[in-house]
Amino acid sequence: MSSPVHSRTYPLLRRFVSDYGMVFVLLLLMAGFSLLTIQPQRPTGAAVGEAIADHILAQFGNTARVIIAVPGSEEDRAFAAAAKKRLESAGAKVVAATAGSPIDAGHALQKAVDDGVSIDAIALTGASAAWTVLDKFPDLTAERRVSPSSGNWPVFLKSSNLIGVANQTAVYAVIAIGMTMVIITGGIDLSVGSLVALASVIATIIIRDHGGVSASTTTVTIAFLIAILATATAGALNGMMITVFQLPPFIVTLAMMLVARGLAKRLSDFQSINAVPSVFRWLGNGSVFSVPNAILLMIVLYIATHFVMSRSVFGRYLYAIGGNALASRLSGIPVRQTTLTVYVVCGALAGLGGIMVSSRLNAGDPKFGTMYELEVIAAVVVGGTSLMGGEGRMFGTLIGAFIIAVIRNGMNLMGVNTANQDIVLGAVLLLAVLLDRVKRAKLAAS
Repeated sequence: MSSPVHSRTYPLLRRFVSDYGMVFVLLLLMAGFSLLTIQPQRPTGAAVGEAIADHILAQFGNTARVIIAVPGSEEDRAFAAAAKKRLESAGAKVVAATAGSPIDAGHALQKAVDDGVSIDAIALTGASAAWTVLDKFPDLTAERRVSPSSGNWPVFLKSSNLIGVANQTAVYAVIAIGMTMVIITGGIDLSVGSLVALASVIATIIIRDHGGVSASTTTVTIAFLIAILATATAGALNGMMITVFQLPPFIVTLAMMLVARGLAKRLSDFQSINAVPSVFRWLGNGSVFSVPNAILLMIVLYIATHFVMSRSVFGRYLYAIGGNALASRLSGIPVRQTTLTVYVVCGALAGLGGIMVSSRLNAGDPKFGTMYELEVIAAVVVGGTSLMGGEGRMFGTLIGAFIIAVIRNGMNLMGVNTANQDIVLGAVLLLAVLLDRVKRAKLAAS
C-alpha cells in the first residue's frame, strides 16, 4: 500500500513535468547547441570599442594620437564609432577611422606617415588585429596595437544570435496563438500562411496607392488595420463554413489557403510591392531599449491570451468544446458562436503576422508565408496542445515555437543543409504527436 506522501507527491511531480517539461527540453537544446557551436571569438561592438578606448587612454594618456581600423560589419562600425567618441571626449586625437578592408587601413597608416604624424596607438578589433598590412609599418609595435582579447565562446549564445532567434520566432509565435485556440476546440487552420501573404499585399497596395514612400503614419496605420480586418473576414468565412454547414475544418481551411494565396497573387500581379515609407519598418525593425518591437508585441499578446485562456469564461468554453462538443452544446455553451470567434481570431492574428513580416522585410509579397501553416502547427503540437482537442496551454505553445526555432537555428550554425533540417523537424513533430497519443492512451486506461 502506497504512503499518503507518495500518493500526493507523484501526481504533483507528474503535473509539474507535464506543465513545464518542455522548458527543460528547450534548455537542454540550448545547452547542446551551445557546446556544439563553441568557436574562437573575436569580440567587437560598441561596448568593446569603449573598453579599448579606455585602455588606450590609460596607457598613452589623454593626448594620444590614435588610428582606428576595423572591418566593415555593422558591429565593427559600432566599435569604431564608440571608440572614437570615447577617445575624443577625453581629449585624444583620432587621426583616422576606417571601417573596411586591410587596404583601407594601410592607406590611412601610410597617409599618417607621409604627413609626418606620429601615431601612439591603433585601435583594432580581434579580426583587424590579424591583418598582415600592419607589419609593413615597423614603428607600429605590438604595444601600440590595442585589441580585445579573444577567447572561445558558443556562437549560439552570442547576444545578436539569441535576439535574432527571438525576433524570427515572434511571427510564428503570434500566429500560433490563434492556431492554439483553434486546435484546442478540435479544429485546424491551414490557411494562415496564405493569409500572411494576403495581409502583406493588401497593406502595401493601400500604402502604395495613397502616398507610397511619402505616406503618413495615419495612412500606414489604416492600411495595417484594413489588412488585418480582411484576414479576420477570411477567418469568419472559415468559421461559418465549419459551424453553419458542418464542413470539415481541414477541407474548409485548405480551400481558403488556395483562395487567399491566389488573391494575393492577383492583387499584386505576382510582384513584390516595396513603395512604402520608413515608418512602415517600425514594427518589424524598431526597438524599445534595444528589445525589438516584434518581441515586445509577442510578449504582450501571450500575457493577454494566457489570462483569457486560464481566467475567462471564453477560455473555459474552448476547452469544453474541444473535450466534447455535443456535451458542451447540451450544457448551454454557445458552441457555434465560440468556434466562429476562434477562427476570426486566428485569421486576424495571421494578418498581424503578415504585417510583421512585411514590416521586417520592408515590402509586401504574395510569396510571404509559404509553409508557415506547418511551422505554426508544429510549434503548437510540440508545445503540448493535443490535435484531438481539449488540451493545451499558451505558455506551452510559446515554448514549442522557441524549440522549433532553436533547432533550426542551431542546425544552421552547424552547417546542416535544409533537407536534413526538414527531416529532423518532421521527426520532432511526429514524436510530439506520438507522445500525445501515448499520454491519452494512458489516461483512458487509468
